[in-house]
Amino acid sequence: MAKELAKQYSPQDVENRIYQFWLDGHYFHAKLDPEKTPYTIVIPPPNITGQLHMGHALDETLQDILIRFRRMQGYDTLWLPGTDHASIATEAKIVEAMKKEGLTKEDLGREGFLKRAWEWKAQYGGRIVEQLKKLGSSCDWERERFTLDEGCSKAVREVFVRLYEKGLIYRGERIINWCPHCCTSISDAEVVYEEQAGHFWHIKYPLIDENGAPSTTEFLEFATTRPETMFGDTAVAVSKENEKLKHLIGKNAILPIVNRPIPIVGDEHADPEKGTGAVKITPAHDFNDFEVGKRHNLPLINILNPDATLNENTPFPGMDTQTARQKTIEKLEELGLMEKIEDHPMVIPYGDRSNVVIEPMLTDQWFVDAPKLAVKAIEAVENGDMEFVPKSYEKTYFEWMRNIQPWCISRQLWWGHQMPIWYGPDGEIFCEENVEEAQAAADRHYGRHVELTRETDVLDTWFSSGLWAFSTLGWPDKTEYLDTFYPTSVLVTGFDIIFFWVARMMMMSMYMMKKVPFRKCYIHGLVRDEQGRKMSKSKGNTVDPMETIEKYGADALRFFMAAMETQGRDINMSENRIAGYRNFATKLWNAARFGEMNEAVLPADFDESKVKSAVNKWIIAKAKQASEEVTDNLNAFRFSDAANAVYQFVWGSFCDWYIEMIKPILYGENQEEKAETRASFAWVLKRILIILHPFMPFITTELWNNLVKSEIKLINYPWPQAEAIDAAALN
Repeated sequence: MAKELAKQYSPQDVENRIYQFWLDGHYFHAKLDPEKTPYTIVIPPPNITGQLHMGHALDETLQDILIRFRRMQGYDTLWLPGTDHASIATEAKIVEAMKKEGLTKEDLGREGFLKRAWEWKAQYGGRIVEQLKKLGSSCDWERERFTLDEGCSKAVREVFVRLYEKGLIYRGERIINWCPHCCTSISDAEVVYEEQAGHFWHIKYPLIDENGAPSTTEFLEFATTRPETMFGDTAVAVSKENEKLKHLIGKNAILPIVNRPIPIVGDEHADPEKGTGAVKITPAHDFNDFEVGKRHNLPLINILNPDATLNENTPFPGMDTQTARQKTIEKLEELGLMEKIEDHPMVIPYGDRSNVVIEPMLTDQWFVDAPKLAVKAIEAVENGDMEFVPKSYEKTYFEWMRNIQPWCISRQLWWGHQMPIWYGPDGEIFCEENVEEAQAAADRHYGRHVELTRETDVLDTWFSSGLWAFSTLGWPDKTEYLDTFYPTSVLVTGFDIIFFWVARMMMMSMYMMKKVPFRKCYIHGLVRDEQGRKMSKSKGNTVDPMETIEKYGADALRFFMAAMETQGRDINMSENRIAGYRNFATKLWNAARFGEMNEAVLPADFDESKVKSAVNKWIIAKAKQASEEVTDNLNAFRFSDAANAVYQFVWGSFCDWYIEMIKPILYGENQEEKAETRASFAWVLKRILIILHPFMPFITTELWNNLVKSEIKLINYPWPQAEAIDAAALN
């Protein structure tokens, strides 16, 4: 037996030691046991630039609960960890650091910059992994992956080439989100929206009269929040159902200041009930207008430089948008074409990394034909091959997938997966997995040796993340891990990732593997502050999980997350509740010490079904009942119900009632009853440690190692099977 338990439980003295005990014993490592049923979770890879936040803490806690539960149930569990290279965020951090040294990317060149980036990753990229360990995450760290490691890179190249060969990856001009600070396209996931005070400027465009001259009496009025974009207008749209304006369809208006004729088109995008019923169409700088432009074959005029200053297609080249807006307004007022100005709230898109206004911009980019890939991904959910928990999130998934747009996958960056695309001297494209194959293909095409130029763009980070479920298991090689652990069992993630990751994993896996990436997808809510507000650095209301763990212990934070995780609802942070769950751990510790001081040891031949005392029958029945409730609730992903079932049993039935009721027995003279009670106490405490372990692994392991005589460590101890419960004893 281990030494006597300390008088007080101190998480700070226990948790690091226990985690090292697990690592030293390789208890997290998947064994590839053919006798066991596999159970797999791939971790949503956190960015190497990131630090653990409360959203991570919730996500990882729920995954760890499931993995520890299934491990104890006898599954061959694999919780596969890894990190994401986070192209934009990582490159931005490195560029910022270089700026302080007076250096630019171009000063180092691509090769020199990438060398520096890998050095940065080596120094800082593992920080969040160490924080995950502090939380108690029982990942198979021996199989840790990185989205830019050689295996993942090989998978990325092969998938890209296959999709390109099938026409599912192509180059084209479309509207994308453009970050003027990073000078790259970005995904919707990297855009945050803020409501700000703004204006509606009501502008009049003169109609062109029968003589082809601008009318001085007839105008088409509309409202815009961005007057400076008018120089990219190539039409004005009105609804064909608009009785007041539909007679103008087919006529032309004059674009003021630059005096360019533009057509008036009939299109459903113009709502006759909204505003004036007319809408200016700027196809190169508005997502909806781009679609209108396609329907009417309108010219596409880009008015912005990469840094979001106006270009030569405007009267104000080199001006920033705000200055150009003011100049445009002044000119319109001079011409008498500014009808009125109204206050109007605006929702402004900002880059989540750069914190600058994101511009919708027409650029030449690479795209994945997501609408085609979405077909099988939709069918898989319709057929029940992949199930959302809660099921209500199916609707969110279907709405997005059925209206999905081509996916822009190119980024104008250096850190990331450089596209396996090479160009011949005449611009001919060669898509191969490596330069040798590209060169051979080019030489065959031209009939001679030619110089090739490689595409400089890298892939959207979500491209490699979309392959995560199978690339991390060894694909494209046929590995034993891939055969055993794919498809994975469940993905645990937040609802805000359905569009950006869940959808992409489904599309890529259904196309490449012909199977779903995971059989279930558990969607949890957000962790908000105590007032229910979304946490953000700008609001100053974030809570650092590492500080919380230092103060209250990882077990307390984990139990809080589990107890608060009700399907479909967000969690409001509460330090008082976390402190309460630290007190819960202390109460369990004190109960264990009570048993230790009263010589409560479990005999090897103890049969709990044969106890005679009513109080011992009652607590054993209650323990079995709690075990059943925890099992049923974890099977159904009802984390809060499972946590509260074990909490109520431990705090109420065991500590508050049972311990008080057995004190007269333990302090009495009836040796037979005393022996049975000691054994019953030890049996129940052992059961508590088992069913509490997935939620509070540190304290349960510490107590197990000190108090339970067993060659099997708690992390691998068999979970209780369905067992008979003495209903009469419960009453």
